[in-house]
Amino acid sequence: MHIEVRWPSDGDAAELTRLTAAEHDRAVALAAEGTLRRLWRIPGQHANWGLWEASDATVLHKAISSLPFFPWLAVTVHPLALHPNDPAPAAAR
Repeated sequence: MHIEVRWPSDGDAAELTRLTAAEHDRAVALAAEGTLRRLWRIPGQHANWGLWEASDATVLHKAISSLPFFPWLAVTVHPLALHPNDPAPAAAR
């Protein structure tokens, strides 16, 4: 999943600080639940690529919309399926 934060340049600095802390806490909780598996920052951007796991699209939407920054996020979901030629060991799939 690709997520870009579109916080307004004239947005309230105190609210940005509050949301940033709340976003961290929610990411920790989603990771503990097994929904957020990995997260990479895109250098020079307020964006990231993440590996998320959910049983279906509704569960995934609920997790994404629980993020405090959700109203300011541009989210692109890239669903993945197992590939028969995946070189990863069977146990890792």
